[in-house]
Amino acid sequence: MQLLAYILIYPFLWLISILPFKLLYAFSDFVFIIVYRIFKYRKKVVKQNLRLVFPEKSKDEIEEITRKFYHHLCDMIFESIKSMTISEKEMRKRFTFTDLDILQNFEKKNRSLILMCAHYASWEWIFILQKHVNYTGFGIYKRLSNKYFDALVKRIRARYNSYLITTKETVSTLSASKAKGELSMSGFASDQSPKIDKAHHWQNFMGIKVPVHTGAEMIAKKLDMSVVFFGTKRLKRGYYQTGFKILAENPNDYKNYEITDAFLKIVEQQILEAPEFYLWTHKRWKHRDKVPKEFL
Repeated sequence: MQLLAYILIYPFLWLISILPFKLLYAFSDFVFIIVYRIFKYRKKVVKQNLRLVFPEKSKDEIEEITRKFYHHLCDMIFESIKSMTISEKEMRKRFTFTDLDILQNFEKKNRSLILMCAHYASWEWIFILQKHVNYTGFGIYKRLSNKYFDALVKRIRARYNSYLITTKETVSTLSASKAKGELSMSGFASDQSPKIDKAHHWQNFMGIKVPVHTGAEMIAKKLDMSVVFFGTKRLKRGYYQTGFKILAENPNDYKNYEITDAFLKIVEQQILEAPEFYLWTHKRWKHRDKVPKEFL
C-alpha cells in the first residue's frame, strides 16, 4: 500500500512543484480556504494556544493571528513541495542569510556546530545554507511512516550536502563524524514539547512552565560542539532571511540547561514580534498542569 500511495501521489506533487510561484501561491490561497474555513484543521488547538499565551489580546486580535497563521502554513506546505524541483539559483534568491561570518569563523577554528531553531517562519529551505559553508550538514527529523516518501525527502535534502537523521541516530552519527575528523553542522528544532517521561528540565516559555527539549545542549556538551541559534524572518511572500547568534562557543563552560534557556528566550522574542509565523498547531503547552514539585 505504501508503494501504491507513492506511485499515485508523487506525480501530482511533481506537477505542483514545477508550477511558477505565482500559480503555486494561487493554489495555496485556495487550499487556505479549505483548511481554514471548511475543515478547520486543528483550529481549536491553535486558538487555545493563542489565548493561553496572549490572554491580553482581544477575540478579534486572536482571530487575525489565526487567519494569518493558516495562510502562512499553507504557503509553507506548497514551498516544501516546490523543494522537489526548485533550482539552486532560485532558492539562493528567496532564502538569504546575514551573519554568515559567524559560521565561517567557527569553520576556521575547526569547530563543529549545533544549530538550534524554532518552528518559526520557514525551515524548509534552510538546507541551501550548505552552499555557503563547507560543513557536512545533518538535520534531525522524525521519520515519515511511508518509507518511499521518507526516501524522497532525504533525496531532496541531499541535493545540498545535507543528510536527515532520526533522534535515535543522532549521537552515533555525530560521534562517527567526529571520529573521522569531519566538520559537521547539525540542525535541531528544539521548541516543541518532549514526552513527559523523558523531560529533564522545565522552564517558562511564553509565561507558562513546560518541559523542554535539552538534547541539543547535551549533545553539544558530550561532543564539544559550539552552539548557534538561527532565526528566520519572512521578508515577504516566498522570501526569507536567516540570521545567526552564538549561544555557546564552549558549551561545557555553561551550567546544565543555561544554553537551552537562552535559546527559549530568543524564540519568545521571535514569537512576540510576529506571532502568526509560529507553528501553533502543536500542543506545546499540553503538560502545563503536570509540573513536578521541584520545578514549581
